[in-house]
Amino acid sequence: MDQPAPPNRTLKALLIRIGAIAALATMGALIKYTADQGVHLLEILFWRQALSLPILLGWIWLATRSFQVLATNRPGAHVKRAVVGLLGMFGNFGGVVLLPLAEATTMAFTTPIWAVILSMIFLKDEVGIWRWSAVALGFAGVLIIAQPGSGTIPLFGATVALSGAFIVAVVSLQLADLGKTESPQTIVFYFALITAPICVLGLPFVSTALTSQTMLLLLAIGVIGTIGQLLLTASLRYGNVASVIVMDYSSLFWATLYGWFIFGALPGAWTWVGAPLVVAAGLLITWREHVLARRELADQRQATGT
Repeated sequence: MDQPAPPNRTLKALLIRIGAIAALATMGALIKYTADQGVHLLEILFWRQALSLPILLGWIWLATRSFQVLATNRPGAHVKRAVVGLLGMFGNFGGVVLLPLAEATTMAFTTPIWAVILSMIFLKDEVGIWRWSAVALGFAGVLIIAQPGSGTIPLFGATVALSGAFIVAVVSLQLADLGKTESPQTIVFYFALITAPICVLGLPFVSTALTSQTMLLLLAIGVIGTIGQLLLTASLRYGNVASVIVMDYSSLFWATLYGWFIFGALPGAWTWVGAPLVVAAGLLITWREHVLARRELADQRQATGT
């Protein structure tokens, strides 16, 4: 259960989270730019995962002077998480490649909405008027942005991006289960360790001759993406999920900035209308989850007399 963190720790958590989101948004822009240079998405995914392994090992060693944290009794669960997570990466990165950055980022914001629906179906959670309202608000925002049938946003690209967000919501359920026994470092390491060889299988069919520029781009994607992932984990050491997740929406700022600066594209008029609705839906869900968590904690304390 989330506990309130001291103000100084919360501020540190927020700053780390902002850095993490900036790094991941930068990675997204680099992925789009690299794909525009003719590098296949599968090849980008391979280097993203493979390059993270030595960085993760170095970080774990510096932090613990041991690799004991990588011991696991749940290899099967890690394999399932890796396979589903790889599909999610294809969806998220594919959305970045197929859509303008701001629109792809907004579609990714639907993950909390999908999570509400999945928790109701699989975890039998009761979903009240607040969260149902958030779901409706979020999907209204998506429809406003996508404008189905208008040709403004590529339908295939929107479908890929929304599928990625849905799969990430599925992964969140897997991570909640894995997190009961595994450390964040263990989960991230095995994800990279399992998915990199899977990507290798497809490389003979899609790999191209890499120039020095594309090699540098792929290196930057791997390094910056791993740093962002580590910072995401670190942010939760100083603040709880409810307090830091709000910073995730700062990625829309970076997506808009990179979209204009690198690709010469600003969000369309309907995106300026729909994106706030999707963001508001995510914030409403986060707020409601926080309220319910605090209420449950209060009930437990009352029941135990503490």
